[in-house]
Amino acid sequence: MSRLAVTIFILLTACIGFIISCTDKDIDASETFIFKPRLSAYGIFSEHRNLIHHNRYYFYEIPTPLFSDYTWKQRLIMLPEGTRLEPENNELPRFPDSTILVKSFFVYHDMRDTLRGKRIIETRLLVKRDDVWNAASYLWNDEQTDAILATAGVDLPVNWIDGNGKPVVLSYHVPSQIECGMCHRSGEQLVPLGPKMRNLNMTVNRAGRTMNQLDHMQQAGVLAATDPAGYTVTPDWTNLSFSLEQRARAYLDVNCSHCHKDGGLADGSSLRLAYDVSRDDSKMKKRKSSVIDQMSRGSMPLIGTTVVHQEGLDLVREYLNSLD
Repeated sequence: MSRLAVTIFILLTACIGFIISCTDKDIDASETFIFKPRLSAYGIFSEHRNLIHHNRYYFYEIPTPLFSDYTWKQRLIMLPEGTRLEPENNELPRFPDSTILVKSFFVYHDMRDTLRGKRIIETRLLVKRDDVWNAASYLWNDEQTDAILATAGVDLPVNWIDGNGKPVVLSYHVPSQIECGMCHRSGEQLVPLGPKMRNLNMTVNRAGRTMNQLDHMQQAGVLAATDPAGYTVTPDWTNLSFSLEQRARAYLDVNCSHCHKDGGLADGSSLRLAYDVSRDDSKMKKRKSSVIDQMSRGSMPLIGTTVVHQEGLDLVREYLNSLD
């Protein structure tokens, strides 16, 4: 079955599921929050075209980001005054109500000289209201002065010059609200994916200082008191100081485990690709040919990309072939 056919089938299934559950506030991402028509209404950025954010929004990083057609991302979080993230384990901390998570996607015009500027494509928001996460995407205008709420998924032509001077042209897909729910689904609700404690537990540079990000978050009043040593670390998949298995498992965790988990979109599959799942329990060795084939054809991940991530595919193929 083609990727298009599979996508259409799953979208129809997801649509039916959302419609059937429209009276359940844990499903309908629009029941507890009405998104504003313009991104500027949230007061996120003081200088939009350069993504300069206001101080009430905290900038954070993760070591292995989701592949999104070679776009770059800026991640921000805003917490209500007087609140903090409350860590519980290696996974997501407890987020106070009215938390806003912001992720902006952009490309540099020329990767040989990033000072030549960027094009911001979209900004996605996750807003927690009445203990329910709500998702939306905003499309940036040509002037890069604001972004408009997207009412449906849309494909946009995007181009840039890569580091070798080669023009890159692709059709970038901005997801619909239902598509957002397909990846952010956990059982019968939407959840964030990236800001897990093990992803936030990394070394960063802040104002010229190298430090642990969890320590900085505590200093900034974003995170409740905790010891970074109490959490595992998700490897940077590009960092060769980590083993092949560590890097490949980190890549699969970030790009695939949101579907290949209990309660995820691929719940019916035997694959379980979270980083902390053992090799045997992951079923990767048994399913390695299928994983490599699906990734090679661009069918895995099912949504969120329009081109094959060759570097990621090469890493996963090398790792899975080493399991013989």
